[in-house]
Amino acid sequence: MRLPGGPTLTFRINKYTLVRDVVSSLRRHRMHEQQFAHPPLLVLNSFGPHGMHVKLMATMFQNLFPSINVHKVNLNTIKRCLLINYNPDSQELDFRHYSIRVVPVGASRGMKKLLQEKFPNMSRLQDVSELLATGAGLSESEAEPDGEHNITELPQAVAGRGNMRAQQSAVRLTEIGPRMTLQLIKIQEGVGEGNVLFHSFVHKTEEELQAVLAAKEEKLRLKAQRQDQQAQNVQRKRERREAHKKKSLAGMKQAQAEADGDSDAEDPGAPPEAEGVSQQEEEEDEAEYFRQAVGEEPDEGVWRAGVGVAGHRGLVCPCALLALTQSLPTDMFPKAAKWRRPAGPPGKKRRVNERKPDRGSDRRPPKAKGRHPGAQAKVGPRGAARDHRRGRPWPPKRVA
Repeated sequence: MRLPGGPTLTFRINKYTLVRDVVSSLRRHRMHEQQFAHPPLLVLNSFGPHGMHVKLMATMFQNLFPSINVHKVNLNTIKRCLLINYNPDSQELDFRHYSIRVVPVGASRGMKKLLQEKFPNMSRLQDVSELLATGAGLSESEAEPDGEHNITELPQAVAGRGNMRAQQSAVRLTEIGPRMTLQLIKIQEGVGEGNVLFHSFVHKTEEELQAVLAAKEEKLRLKAQRQDQQAQNVQRKRERREAHKKKSLAGMKQAQAEADGDSDAEDPGAPPEAEGVSQQEEEEDEAEYFRQAVGEEPDEGVWRAGVGVAGHRGLVCPCALLALTQSLPTDMFPKAAKWRRPAGPPGKKRRVNERKPDRGSDRRPPKAKGRHPGAQAKVGPRGAARDHRRGRPWPPKRVA
């Protein structure tokens, strides 16, 4: 998929081979970290005029990697090649990944060996010229076949021994994997959603396409309407917030101005004439309350001597209360019965024996205090102590 506007291409992987399987099948593989420091070279094959979906596939693959300017490119940065081949008959894509190596041509196998710093066994040779001329002692597998298909003239020097500018060199590819066989399923507008532009298995008529397009337009219209409504709500809330803020600031300024207006001036209080009038009104109210509560006229001398307002209304001084109680008649407060402390030692609770009602002839006679005549007193300290507990005196001490 192409971000952020799409389109989205969906492929099916029909066959694949992992990198480790590809490398293990090679006799000599070439793979190192420096090869993955730069993007690979993309090669597209057979992407001809086979339809708009094929052209769109080619464009998507080209946009996967950065474009290359063939006049300014540095050949040392091209270490890998990505080949994508399209088969119009099966409508499948062959995905291959190769490593690129450039070697000089025109030299014998022995010279190539010496340039690679791999010295062969020359114990059977009489002269070094034999190695350079015939390549004796080297296996045929070490000399890879080169031809017109991979030999080219280098426009600039390439890293490697013997790869000089304007010299003939061979470009060799070694597969490093993975391998994949892909099949295009469908193409959609947008990122994962939208109208289906192409489908390999489902084909719709013109009426079905128009219905899908109308539903899409209706969905977009409703979305735009919701966005407009949300924008209006946000604007209304912002205006309401600004109005509330202005009103709050105006109230704060007014309160601050009122507080700062008379901050240094003292409160003169009420004038003396007003104080006298208010005190006289309070005395009249108190006298009226006394008449309603007692039913008699208050004594003018005692009332004015004792009753006074202490600071605030409703607070009466103790002397006023004393004078008021002395002036009231004594028969208004009945005397309460005097409470007496119960007799007995302090701290000990008294038990009150409640008398049970008589039951007629079933009542038993009270038991006589003391022991019956036939009982004998126990001798010993336990018996003496028990008699003492029952109220009898201690036995007299024996005199030897």
